[in-house]
Amino acid sequence: MPDLIHYAIPGFVLLLLAEIIFSAWDRRHLYETKDAAGSIAMGLGNVAIGLVTKGVIYLVYDFVYRFRLFTLDAGLWWVWVACFFADDFTYYWFHRISHNVRFFWASHVIHHSSQKYNLSTALRQTWTGNLSGTFLFWCWMPLIGFHPAMVMSMQAISLIYQFWIHTEAIRKLPKPLEFVLNTPSHHRVHHASDLQYLDKNHAGVLIIWDRLFGTFQPEKEKPTFGLTSNIRTYNPLRIATHEWAAIFGDLRRSRSWRHVVRYLFGPPGWSHDGSRRTTRQLREEASRNS
Repeated sequence: MPDLIHYAIPGFVLLLLAEIIFSAWDRRHLYETKDAAGSIAMGLGNVAIGLVTKGVIYLVYDFVYRFRLFTLDAGLWWVWVACFFADDFTYYWFHRISHNVRFFWASHVIHHSSQKYNLSTALRQTWTGNLSGTFLFWCWMPLIGFHPAMVMSMQAISLIYQFWIHTEAIRKLPKPLEFVLNTPSHHRVHHASDLQYLDKNHAGVLIIWDRLFGTFQPEKEKPTFGLTSNIRTYNPLRIATHEWAAIFGDLRRSRSWRHVVRYLFGPPGWSHDGSRRTTRQLREEASRNS
């Protein structure tokens, strides 16, 4: 099965170069060399690891597919439409959970660790996501009858779509598109560390899921990009593993099995001694102080 991401790489490179030229011409300072190099290194590492892990994932999906409830014919156009909506719905919940369960956040945080927001940031991809089992969120799709090749192709299409929305060069699209699609404006909100923007706009392609499930936030003030506590490193290995190292440190100082479970599967920012704050706690404190 061909990996559509590999075919898209030349397009990624051309768009990235075009944005660099635009940034220089318009004096926007959208890029920082070390930051962009770190993001590109993360992307290359993700592709290299994917050469192994995607084969394993396909085998897992294929195994599940043997027990399918139905057989959905890939030759029918409506099956592909249904697959698109099923994938996008799944991506929304995977993405939302990745912001609310620290075990999955440890892989996803990599994508949010840049304080710049440009097309190179789209390449800042996890090295541990597949290893930590994030692909299991999609297992229900082969179970109901979508062929594994369809599932993985739709995942790739979603990732390709999301590349172009990592930019400050595009302000807003026409309102009908902004209402339905995930756009640069919506995704800038998602990458922001401002309290009003935290854990909002988890969409892949369609922003409708955020509107339906109460996580939509329009872009108002200019976002501050990065993490609430930035890692301040350009070292790809540290970028890839810093949250896992932090989890290991927290587990070592845990005093009960409850602490262990919360540090692994509780929200990012939870601590047994109250030394850190979750997004929910930050909002509650801000509300009390307002």
